Amino acid sequence: MKITILGCHSATPRSSFHTTSQLIELKNNLFLLDCGEGTQVRLREEKINFSRIKNILISHLHGDHFYGLIGLINTFKLLGRKSDLNIYGPKGIKEIITLQLKLSNSWTNFKLFFHVLKSEEPELIFEDSSVQIETIPLKHRVYTNGFLFREKKNPYLKLNSKKPVSYAFCSDTSYYPQIIKQIKNVDLLYHESTFLNVHKDLAQKTLHSTAEQAAKIASLAGVYKLLLGHFSTRYKNKNIFLDQAKTQFENVALAVQGETYEL
Repeated sequence: MKITILGCHSATPRSSFHTTSQLIELKNNLFLLDCGEGTQVRLREEKINFSRIKNILISHLHGDHFYGLIGLINTFKLLGRKSDLNIYGPKGIKEIITLQLKLSNSWTNFKLFFHVLKSEEPELIFEDSSVQIETIPLKHRVYTNGFLFREKKNPYLKLNSKKPVSYAFCSDTSYYPQIIKQIKNVDLLYHESTFLNVHKDLAQKTLHSTAEQAAKIASLAGVYKLLLGHFSTRYKNKNIFLDQAKTQFENVALAVQGETYEL
């Protein structure tokens, strides 16, 4: 499994700081997680073949996580896409996108399938021979999910072959221990860490997390590695995120735009 960080900053995009979006590659699957403004530019910079993206997963309906979606869909149309596109997201995602397509008279030449997420409990939303994907219900100002990817074991491989890997993407959320049981022992946890401790009160007010809180979740869940992201651009020295996280959990790294992490 490969995780490529297209953007890992919060709120407003900058020329070098892009908002949330990731690519998950597993065997022949290529999933797009969130689609902040400018995501398609980042896809081009990473030389991604747009036609390979068959499934887009949107965590919640805040702009820095989905405002790039309508532009990407329109580009798919302009490139002559014919294959179906599946979009998984909260209630309202279908109405927003179809209204934009209607008012701009820009209906697609391919089929759009919307899979509306509204459960407050984890649910299986995708499964094939190589992977299972579950929602991770989170606590934010609007209905929000993370996503849990679990690679399936190939029954035809030798018993001593590499074990299946797992990846948990925890988008915007306050400190929320209720997710610990579901993400127990995952190989890699991406957890938002918008704020440093100096702004812990702001994290509580906006239902975001600090780096230290994200690390505490990682520690309690017994994950192998923690990846911090969704950084507020108010902070110039991101190494402080690492310093504060390591008071709770040692195996932690900062998400870096353009980097690929392989499990």
